[in-house]
Amino acid sequence: MKNGAVLTVNDLRVYYDTPAGTVKAVDGVSFDLRPGERLGLVGESGSGKSTMALALMRMHKPPARIAGGEVLLDGVGDVMELDDEGLRRIRLDRLALVPQGAMNSLNPVMRIRDQLADGIRTHEPGDDRDALTARIRAQLARVGLDADVGGKFPHELSGGMKQRVAIAIGTSLSPSVIIADEPTSALDVVVQRQVMETLRSVQEEIGASVLIVGHDMGLMAQIADRMGVMYAGKLVELAPVHDLFTNPQHPYTRLLIESVPTLMAKRALASIPGAPPTLINVPPGCPFHPRCPRAFEPCDSEVPLPMSQNGRVVSCHLYPEEAA
Repeated sequence: MKNGAVLTVNDLRVYYDTPAGTVKAVDGVSFDLRPGERLGLVGESGSGKSTMALALMRMHKPPARIAGGEVLLDGVGDVMELDDEGLRRIRLDRLALVPQGAMNSLNPVMRIRDQLADGIRTHEPGDDRDALTARIRAQLARVGLDADVGGKFPHELSGGMKQRVAIAIGTSLSPSVIIADEPTSALDVVVQRQVMETLRSVQEEIGASVLIVGHDMGLMAQIADRMGVMYAGKLVELAPVHDLFTNPQHPYTRLLIESVPTLMAKRALASIPGAPPTLINVPPGCPFHPRCPRAFEPCDSEVPLPMSQNGRVVSCHLYPEEAA
């Protein structure tokens, strides 16, 4: 694998075919996920973050389609080339999803222990009943839940508890890669932090790599090692999280950070002018140029290519000569 990465994404494109035209939700995105790394993916709503997460799991259905690219999983090969049986074998076992909205992803008429047992039995049918029960208890304890939670139905749990159950299911077979798609959505700020800490603890215990999709940059900064910023289906900046926050290079990244409240200094919150473009009619050139305060001549006609320097990747005509 490239640079020892456990997951490598090359030129991934995911399109939605609609009567109004083709929506390029993910358009030529490339990155790698390193062993044991927590990689955050942020951006405004509609930037392609969740589409990316589902594409890595091959969970899209028409009108969505994988229009091109490859997703290389260490020890497996290109996930895009697997048949249904191949996908069944790697999902949960090698590549797992922690979905957003746990209430919608958990089966409302099955007890929690049965939902945990379902995936384990499918991949590892050899455990007897006592061994399976012990394993389920241990998995619930791993995410900070009491054993009696296994006998409850999802509606009997709080939002934070349901999300912990989703983490327990997603990590029940100790996968090498975890895709966490906005795992703290619809939770209050205290529970968000607790859920993120639970995810971090389990990830470190099993030695997995995590791709975390979200929109809360402040929360993401507390858990991610590196962070990628998406805009209009493209990855516009990727850098170590400290470098990204202290010295953002893409104008969009800078404006996102300036819109985040801080307790360190009093300042007026800035908003990003305009609105994200419709992905059916993306502006020519750099898709951010109609909203960019630093746009200049080539921005409205030439698509900026990703430029790599000092562990950072930026897609901007200003980089690297004038970005700082």
